[in-house]
Amino acid sequence: MGAQLRVYKRRIKSVSATKKITKAMEMIAASRIVKAQRQVAASTPYASELTRAVTAVATGSNTRHPLTTEVEQPVRAAVLLVTSDRGLAGGYSSNAIKAADQLTERLRAEGKEVVHYIVGRKGVGYYGFRERPVAASWTGFTDSPTYADAKKVADPLIEAVLADTAEGGVDELYIVFTEFVSMMTQTPVDKRLLPLTLEKTEDEAEAAKDRILPLFEFEPSDEAVLDALMPRYVESRVYNALLQAAASEHAARRRAMKSATDNAEDLIKSLTRLANAARQADITQEISEIVGGASALADATAGSDR
Repeated sequence: MGAQLRVYKRRIKSVSATKKITKAMEMIAASRIVKAQRQVAASTPYASELTRAVTAVATGSNTRHPLTTEVEQPVRAAVLLVTSDRGLAGGYSSNAIKAADQLTERLRAEGKEVVHYIVGRKGVGYYGFRERPVAASWTGFTDSPTYADAKKVADPLIEAVLADTAEGGVDELYIVFTEFVSMMTQTPVDKRLLPLTLEKTEDEAEAAKDRILPLFEFEPSDEAVLDALMPRYVESRVYNALLQAAASEHAARRRAMKSATDNAEDLIKSLTRLANAARQADITQEISEIVGGASALADATAGSDR
């Protein structure tokens, strides 16, 4: 039984060390969520206003432009998938990858060829292990993205949209990322960035009926204005998606590490009970041996006295 007790003590020590690590990672993730939330809150109004401005320009222009013009028979679509560089975040990356796979199946069912762009080592590793072609990939900044990172990602996407499909260009651009809803809820979503979808709520559509639409004048031309707006639009949407994904990653990691810490505490309690039971069994066995030895010695002494 002594050997069994040593095994329990060794396991308790090992689990306690793991608990310290998961607790520290939980606290680090919790501290980073606050910064990520602030960045999301700061970038979302800019991205929304820029989208509204682009929408206004698009509705006032008759020029055929990749930013606003629907292709009659699109043949190729680009999908940007945002995952994480590090693990220990529960199902964060796997859920985003699953959403991208569902989007890919839907686009292929529509007869479109899909070109993948990947952000994050988890997505790159997933596609690399399955030998799936990837047009471009980026790693090293998923937990703290900057606008420069978003521009680095957006540039080849814009080039693909502007290029002819015969030369490897695409007709549509989608992005798959994890949207930060709350500390407990992060939802993988897919959104189409290009061509721009002019979405209106019922209230906005009703209000537009009685409103006189403005007449825009473009200088030097409407096409030049749209050319200038498209990079800003794509960059802002990609940047906001990267920030949303970063906040979601930290929240998912915090939740996963808290669960791991709680499980470690439960395991330590269970092992402690087993260790106490083993120690009690050792003590009981020692007492029994002492009592048995004393009884045998007493019997032997009594026999010699006779």
